[in-house]
Order: sequence, then C-alpha cells, then structure tokens
Amino acid sequence: MNMVISQETFKIMFYNVLNFPDQGPVNRIDNLAYILQDYQPDIFMICELNNEQGANDILGVLQTLKPSYSKANFVLNTSDDADGDQNFLQNIIFYDSSKFILNAQFEVTTIFRDFNHYILKLNTVDQVANPIILNAIVCHLKSSSGTVNQALRLQMVNDLTTYLDGLSSDELVLLGGDLNLYTQSEAAFQELIDPSNNITFTDPANRIGSWSNNLVYLDVFTQSTRTQSGLGGATGGFDDRFDFILTSENLAADPDLFYVPNSYQVFGNNGNNNCYNQEINSFNCSGPEFDFTIRDALYYMSDHLPVTLELQTNESLLNITEFVTTPSYRFINGNLVEETVELAIESNVNQLKNVTVYNVYGQRMAQLEMDALNHLKFDVSNWSSGIYYITFPNRQIKPLKFIKK
Repeated sequence: MNMVISQETFKIMFYNVLNFPDQGPVNRIDNLAYILQDYQPDIFMICELNNEQGANDILGVLQTLKPSYSKANFVLNTSDDADGDQNFLQNIIFYDSSKFILNAQFEVTTIFRDFNHYILKLNTVDQVANPIILNAIVCHLKSSSGTVNQALRLQMVNDLTTYLDGLSSDELVLLGGDLNLYTQSEAAFQELIDPSNNITFTDPANRIGSWSNNLVYLDVFTQSTRTQSGLGGATGGFDDRFDFILTSENLAADPDLFYVPNSYQVFGNNGNNNCYNQEINSFNCSGPEFDFTIRDALYYMSDHLPVTLELQTNESLLNITEFVTTPSYRFINGNLVEETVELAIESNVNQLKNVTVYNVYGQRMAQLEMDALNHLKFDVSNWSSGIYYITFPNRQIKPLKFIKK
C-alpha cells in the first residue's frame, strides 16, 4: 500500500455524448478516446448514453489509459416508465477507483428524465475517522425554447430540490448536466441558485447572464459544434451555453475538498470571438490551447463540448500509483501507420520484455515480446483503422498510442 502526503488535484468532466453509441459515424469511439486521453478526467460524467454496451465501450477506452478506472452501475431511465418506457437516454459516471470509492447510487425520478446521484468517498488515509464525501449528480433537462419547455425544466429541478432537502446542508455536491438553459432568468436556473434551498448551487465560472446568442459569453458556449447536418444533434454553430458543472456553495471554501479557482473551462473552446456561429473545427475557432486535432475530434464526437473543472484536497490518499511515461522512446516510422509498428525504447530502463496491445474498446489485440535492446516490431496490416495502445504490464509506464490508417 502506497501513501501520498501531498496536495491532490482531481479533474472533473461532464459531456453530452450525443446518443452514444447508436448515433453514427461508427468510429466516434476513436474520437472520444482521443479526447479522454488528452484530458484524463478523474470523474467523467455523461448524458445521452443509449445502452450498457456504450458504457462498457467507454470504460474500455478509459482502462487503456489507466486500469483503475471504474464505472457506476448502468441504470435505465426510470422517469419514463409510465410513459412508454423508451429508455433512449441515460446518465452515468466513470471514476478513477484509486482516488474515489463509489459508496452508493440513486435515481431521482422526474416527469421526463432521471437525475442520477452518485455518492463518492475520497480514498484517503483516514477515511474511516474522517470520510470525505462528494455527491456527483448528473442530469439532462428538457430541451427547446418556449414557455412549455421552461415549465418542464422547472418541474424537473423542483423534483431535485425536494430530493436534496433530504441531504445534510453541509454536503459537498457537483451537478453536471445539459441544462438546456438560454438565460439565467429562467425559473429552473433561479431555483438551482436559490439561497433559501437546503443545497444552493453556484456557477464556478462566475458567468451568469443571458447566454444564448450573446457574444459576451462565448467563452462558456458549449453548443453547437456544427453547422452542417448529417452527424446528428443540433446544427446552427457555436452560440449557446447549455452544459454546466455547478457546485454547492460550500465547495468554494471547504477545508477537505474545494474548487480550484479559475479551473472551470469549456474543453475545446479557445474563447475566440470569431468562432461565433461557426463549426468548432474551423479556422475561426482556432487558438493557443485547443489545436485543430482535438477540435476535430470534438466536432465528430458530439454537437456539444465537454465542461471541466478541478477540485483539490490537502488530505493524503491511499493507493495512488502514478504512471511514469518513459521519457525517451520513439516510433521509428511515426505513430500513424498502415502496415507495421516499430518502436524503440531508448532510455536507461530495465528490459521491457512483455507488452500488450489493446484497441479503444479495451479488447486485447496482441501479446508481444520486445527484444533484448527494447525494440518492438509487429504487423498490423490486417487490423481495422483506429486508435490502439501499447501497454507494459506491471510497469509504471503510460500506454503508448498509435493510429492505424
């Protein structure tokens, strides 16, 4: 058992994954893998999950990055049981089980879709005497403009408020969701931030206003990544803030677990005003932080962008084993290949005899041996196009990625 006595930062991401995996194209999992490899969230909250196979596919991707990723139990939407029981769209979370323990999960029924409540405990040294609990709630409010849909969103949020009345007022809570809100004046948002509630939410981005089609708030826009039809979801370009991670007020100053100031970010949004009403992978959306490759993956993955923030604790964690990426290695012919992968480990490490190759679904593709000089060469000419990972069992080395054309 390892113990880390240091400040630990946790990366949180919420993402509307757009009817995953049923919505085409079929290689969207490759785009998601690229996004997750780039950010590597410790807690990954999603909505618009179609089925359990989709959840397993995402878990497989995460486990190629780090084997300690786990997921909550997949639960079908219960809110539509009396109204067709269609179960089109579900919510779920994935988490790094070396840092968090899932204590329980609950479904909060509404008139449309569930709020999914996950009770996570930090995997700290003194978790028995001083447990640190984080409540992660994932949601997807009713979409579309108009007074009828606004009323439905409010009704859903009122159901959440009633449920949260049953929690202790000092609970630490994250709410990640596609809230489908156009302005802060909408009753559903006002209910979420109502200071008289048992749990009052705040906007950690501190960007409360009238968001829709308002260039002032472009830095927190999340939809739409597209102007063209054919990929599913909304078109119309980049002009709305629908996706949020809200925090309970006490996460601003709790001594055990707290929001890192200024860490809230829309992943893929460069804050470029020229991006207004454009496609996220266009030159108009370029900027220093998110390059074309990541924005292109986001474009093909979903009509939404993910939102992220960081939490921090000063407590000591158990079982934290960091991957140490080998500082000197190279793909001899590059990591974009057609027929042959050739890898050379050039740093002064002990011989890396056994390696395993996985696809983005977590399926084992090959078990191989490196030669005495830490060289590896193998044929992939018959493999499907996509992203693959070379892993080093029982070694603290981050998986290496290559792409089969």
